[in-house]
Amino acid sequence: MATTVTSKGQVTIPKPIRDRLGIVPGSAVDFRMDTGGNVVLLKADGSRPKNRFDAVRGILASSPSTDEIMALLRGDD
Repeated sequence: MATTVTSKGQVTIPKPIRDRLGIVPGSAVDFRMDTGGNVVLLKADGSRPKNRFDAVRGILASSPSTDEIMALLRGDD
């Protein structure tokens, strides 16, 4: 994702990146350069972003059993 640098040296962090890192107004961020010369943006509190599975883990009220899932897939009543 490309962005433009303003005359003050500021950039807008794209929303998908802010969401992934949990960056909200007032969050501290850290910029680091890796050995390949790439700049890496990190949330400064050191927390790691949730992976895509953690983001949805536990959202169901209850888990259906394997037999219940198979019955749904088969269309059993």
